[in-house]
Amino acid sequence: ILSRTKSESAKGNRNSAGSGTVRTVTIPSFEEFLLKRDYIGAKTVLQCSKDYDEVPEQLKQLWTGFCDFHVGEYKRALQLYEKIYGADGSLKDVALNICVSMFYLGMYDEAQKLVEELPQSPLKIRLLFHLAHKLSDEDRLMELHGSLRDVVEDQLSLAGMHYLRSHYQEAIDIYKRVLLDNKDLLALNVYVAICYYKLDYYDISQEVLDLYLNQFPDSTIAINLKACNRFRLFNGRAAEQEIKHLVESGTFGADLIRHNLVVFRNGEGALQVLPQLIDIVPEARLNLAIHHLRRGEIQEAHHLMKEVQPTVPQEYILKGVVHAALGQETGSKEHLKNAQQCLHLVGGSASECDTIPGRQSMASAFFLYGQFEEVLVYLNSIRSYFVNDDTFNYNYAQAKAATGYYKEAEELLLQIHDITIKTDSTFSMVLAKCHIHAGHADQAWNIFLTKDSTPDAFALLQLIANDSYRVGEFWIAAKAFDTLEKLDPNPEYWEGKRGACAGAVQAILAKRGSGAPPGGVSEIISLLRDSTNAQAEGMLRVVRRFASSIK
Repeated sequence: ILSRTKSESAKGNRNSAGSGTVRTVTIPSFEEFLLKRDYIGAKTVLQCSKDYDEVPEQLKQLWTGFCDFHVGEYKRALQLYEKIYGADGSLKDVALNICVSMFYLGMYDEAQKLVEELPQSPLKIRLLFHLAHKLSDEDRLMELHGSLRDVVEDQLSLAGMHYLRSHYQEAIDIYKRVLLDNKDLLALNVYVAICYYKLDYYDISQEVLDLYLNQFPDSTIAINLKACNRFRLFNGRAAEQEIKHLVESGTFGADLIRHNLVVFRNGEGALQVLPQLIDIVPEARLNLAIHHLRRGEIQEAHHLMKEVQPTVPQEYILKGVVHAALGQETGSKEHLKNAQQCLHLVGGSASECDTIPGRQSMASAFFLYGQFEEVLVYLNSIRSYFVNDDTFNYNYAQAKAATGYYKEAEELLLQIHDITIKTDSTFSMVLAKCHIHAGHADQAWNIFLTKDSTPDAFALLQLIANDSYRVGEFWIAAKAFDTLEKLDPNPEYWEGKRGACAGAVQAILAKRGSGAPPGGVSEIISLLRDSTNAQAEGMLRVVRRFASSIK
C-alpha cells in the first residue's frame, strides 16, 4: 500500500519522465477510515503508514484493539487490552474494555469478577446490567434497571435488554422515542426493523430498514436482514441473491452469512457448516437440530437440544417438537408430557397466543392430548396461511378424520404431494380409513395392494377389514378377512370372513350398490372355496343353494 509521502515523491519522478496523464491515488487517513466504519482499513493504515510513525505505541495499540473489537475479533482485542493493562495497571478504562471483550466472548463470570473491582461509571452499570441477565440474576437485574439514566446510551442498553427478553414492542417504543430527538442515529432503524422482523411484520421491517440502507447500502447487517425479510416474504432463492456476494468478501459477519445461506438453501450443507457455528451463531444449534429432525435423526436432534434451557418461544417450540418425536418413536410418556408442556406454554402465552406459531403450538399440544375438536379450533383459524402446505394439510386431515369429517379429510390427503408423507405408514392408514368412511372402500383395498409387501401391511389389512365391516362394505371386508386368515389362521378372522360373506349375500339380495361383489355371488363362492376352515363347506352349500334360487 502506497503512503501519501511516497505518492508525492513518485509525482516528481513522473513529471521529469515526460508528458502523460497518471491518476494520483490518495490513501484515506485513519480518521477517514473510521468515519466510513472501515475498521480493517483503519487498522492497516495505522500499522503500515509512515504518517503514524510518531504516534505513541500505546495509543496505536489502543486504537488497534478498538478496530479489532469492531470487526468482531474479540479474542484478539482482549489479548491486546490485557497486554496494555499488564504494562500499566492504572488504565482502568482499558480494564473495562477487557471486561466488555470478555462479555462478547461469553466469559461472563470472568467479566463479572473483574468489573466489580473497577470504579463506578455509566459503562460499568450497563455492563453489569447485561451480565445480570446472562447470569440469570433477576434481583440484581431489577436493581440495576433502576440505576439506568434517561440518556441515549442507557436507554439503548435497556432496549437491547427488552429485545433479549423477547419484549420486542417495548424495545421498538424506546428506539422510536430516541429517534425522535436523534434523527441522525440512522442505525436505530436497523434495530427497529429487527424487532418488527421478530414480530413477523416483514413488510414493515423492510420499510424501516430501507431508511438505513438508502444511506448505507453496503451494511452487512442490514443486507443480511433484508435477505431474511425476502426469505420470509418470498423464498430462499430471492434471499440468497441478496447475500451470496458477501460470503467471498471476507466481510464482518461472515459466519452469520454462512449460517443463513444454509437456511436459505433449505439445509444444503448443514452438516458441513452448522456444527462449526454452534458456539458462534446462537441459531446454529437450533437449525442443526431442525435439520436432523427433517432427516428423521431424532436422537441426534435430542442430543443437541437436551441441554438447552428454553428462554424464547422458538426454543420452547423446537424443544417440544423434539420431545414429541422422541416420545412417538420410543413410546415414552415422559417425553410426550414434556412436549405437551413446552407447546402449551407457548400457545397459552399472552405474547404468542394470537400469532401463527402460537396457534400451531396450541394445536400440537391438543393433538398430543388427543383432543381433536380443540385441534380443529386452532387449525381452522390459520388454515388460510397454509392452503398448499403438505405438512399442515396432513395434520389437519388427521384431526378431521379423528372427529369424523372423513370426506374433508380424504380431500385434504389427496392434495398432498410430499413423497416423504405419502410413504409414511400412518398416511396410508388414515387415507384408507377415510376412503372407507367416505364410501370409497375399493380405493382403500387398492392402497393395500400397493403395500402388501411392507411391514405395516398386516395392520393396514386389519383396519380395512374391521372398518369396512362396520360401514357395511362387506365384500371389501370379506376379501380383507380372507387375506388375514391366510396369513394367520386365527379363528377371529374366519368369523369375520363368514360374517362379511353373509353380509355380501344380503347386499346382493337387497340389490344394494355397496357391500356386494361386482361379479355377483360367484365371487363369494370362490372366496369360501379357498378357505381351510371346517365350517367353510357348510356355508358354501348354503350360498350355492342361494345362487341356484336367484338364477
